[in-house]
Amino acid sequence: MKTLIVHAHPEPKSLNGSLTDHAVSVLRAAGHEVQVSDLYAMGWKATADAADYGPHASSPLDVVRDSGRAFAAGELTADVRAEQEKLLRADTVILQFPLWWYTMPAILKGWVDRVFTYNFAYGVGEHSDTKYGERFGEGTLAGRRALLSVTVGGPASHYAERGINGPVDDLLFPIQHGILYYPGLEVLPPFVVHGADRLTPEEYPAVAAAWEQRLLTLETTEPIPFRRQNSGDYEIPSLRLKDGLEPAGRTGFALHTRPRPADSIDG
Repeated sequence: MKTLIVHAHPEPKSLNGSLTDHAVSVLRAAGHEVQVSDLYAMGWKATADAADYGPHASSPLDVVRDSGRAFAAGELTADVRAEQEKLLRADTVILQFPLWWYTMPAILKGWVDRVFTYNFAYGVGEHSDTKYGERFGEGTLAGRRALLSVTVGGPASHYAERGINGPVDDLLFPIQHGILYYPGLEVLPPFVVHGADRLTPEEYPAVAAAWEQRLLTLETTEPIPFRRQNSGDYEIPSLRLKDGLEPAGRTGFALHTRPRPADSIDG
């Protein structure tokens, strides 16, 4: 298995740094090939702008079409092309980051903004009366797996169903469904370390052991059962979930996961 770890923390000695180092060690010991994109160490430019598209940049700038033309011509900047090539080589992609202000750090969002260009991560496939492009379960990155490894400052109770911050799965939905599943990656349940700011050296071995177990089961863990856009569950072109497909009482983001056998379906 080939794994790409995209690491987004400015301090190499942080918990995130330790988790990335541990992942590299565990996976390589298991015979896997591992690449790490350490965004801070790379000095990653976090803003998408005209410089990314060279002669294909228009005035006024059109990020969608300009990025698509530069991608098609093979003339995106070298750093962006390198990250796209890493994604295409990988079987599994791990995003390692702290949850800052309820989302990923700006440098990681900037990696997405610049690397997930038009005609690479979106804007691909047939658009017709029966199909609305290759996305949400299809696309350039289909056949690969993705996993979020996230450190969170607050305790688990703050991120539970009735917790003040909201369920952690809801907070991560825009990343897992909107960024990773959109271009076709199958998304595994996240690895979340709560209370990261208070984690003691004595508590770390248990976290490392749990992380190792997740890493060694990357190939066998069942992905989150997100609904495929073109599977027949959605009306096209409205992309509204068809009535009667949801289990009783299910609303919000959870509508977009397929019911498990134990769930009761209305209608």
